[in-house]
Amino acid sequence: MLWEVEELQKVSEVHPEVVKKALNELWKRNPDLHKEVVINAYLDEKINLGKAAERLNISRLELEQELKEKGIPVRHLCKEDIVAEVEAIKEW
Repeated sequence: MLWEVEELQKVSEVHPEVVKKALNELWKRNPDLHKEVVINAYLDEKINLGKAAERLNISRLELEQELKEKGIPVRHLCKEDIVAEVEAIKEW
């Protein structure tokens, strides 16, 4: 399966809209998988808490509470996170 993921990434470089559409369909059919991917991205520090919440269509506070209930550590906001939060609010 690893080679498939690698090839999918290559396709996304040429046809990002096709891969995005396919992923959106996957997330709709498998919301638990989507949540797991987003939380893993947060834990790997690829996205901040605000972006993770945005991707899951919930508030940052809701996600923070859910993570705490599951025993998942919540990173405190740094300057970059605060700026990202403000930008996300502006986009709403």
